[in-house]
Amino acid sequence: MMKRLAGLLLALMLVATACGDDEGGGLLQTIIDRGNVICGVNDAVPGFGFTDETGQFSGFDVEFCRAVAAAVFGDASKVEFVPLTAAQRFTSLQSGEIDVLIRNTTATASRDGTEGATFLTTTFYDGQGMMVRTGEFESIDDMANTTICVLTGTTTELNLTARFAGVPFTASTFESNDPLRDAFVSGQCDGWTSDKSQLAGVKSGVEEAGVPLTILDETFSKEPLGPVVADGDSQWAQVVNWVVFATIQAEEWGITKANVATLAAGEDAIAAALDSGELSGPNATVENIAKFLGIGDTDPGLGLSTDFVVDVIGAVGNYGEIYEANVGVHTPLGLPRGANELWFKGGLLYAWPYR
Repeated sequence: MMKRLAGLLLALMLVATACGDDEGGGLLQTIIDRGNVICGVNDAVPGFGFTDETGQFSGFDVEFCRAVAAAVFGDASKVEFVPLTAAQRFTSLQSGEIDVLIRNTTATASRDGTEGATFLTTTFYDGQGMMVRTGEFESIDDMANTTICVLTGTTTELNLTARFAGVPFTASTFESNDPLRDAFVSGQCDGWTSDKSQLAGVKSGVEEAGVPLTILDETFSKEPLGPVVADGDSQWAQVVNWVVFATIQAEEWGITKANVATLAAGEDAIAAALDSGELSGPNATVENIAKFLGIGDTDPGLGLSTDFVVDVIGAVGNYGEIYEANVGVHTPLGLPRGANELWFKGGLLYAWPYR
């Protein structure tokens, strides 16, 4: 009874907060007044969130931060990146230090319920795996009495314990990837467990240090990764959600960074692209695509310009372009689309209807 009462009080507080946000313009208006989006990211995982020697951020998650800035301001450069460790990310979100967290973060029931966080559309369907030195182990079942490197305060740590239930092992825990990497390279750990995408991201860098590596075949968890915002502001959650959907829908129809400006010129341009086969896909009609691109008086009421999709795709491209440029088969990570393919091509990506 007390748990139910506490839950009801929390819900009422969140409603009150949301109402107060609506009356004062909410986080979206705060961001507009400030002049940039503050995005929490990783800075140590090539392909997803990484900084080079000049301090420039790049990666799959980073591009979605830029997409949000493009939607709000029409300018993808109006974003501030805040690198966060796994232990820092939810505290930073709760405190308002960041506006949105886009940092290989798994949606789970306990996080959704206890971290004051709202998990949005999945941008990357992942799963946990194990990386070892090539030739030392053939499978995870061979790894009894070994030491495994793992980030602390993560679902990865919990999944590792569950996978090795009844099997003796030692977990060597770290707050961030850099010391974990050093420990693994120096031989302090027999295996490194994390999301397979993250392992692929760090694999090439570790191999440059002269350590040939293998990511074992087994996937032993589900890890849906995507943007996270703080509870209590439905408008801001909707904005971030529909930015993600925009990149997916654009790929469904063949709208790209290269052709979006031409298509935005009007229905005649869209009709010509459909006739030529440049645009196609489920429900690809002049009317639907025109609405999607903000042509005419269509306004879904998200608090953004009606043509925000044009700004997003013009800045970062569609989902497929973001994927292939950062983590796809022609990058050092070499990740096939798999579950991250469009729904009508056998994957899980599915944009809600823009109408």
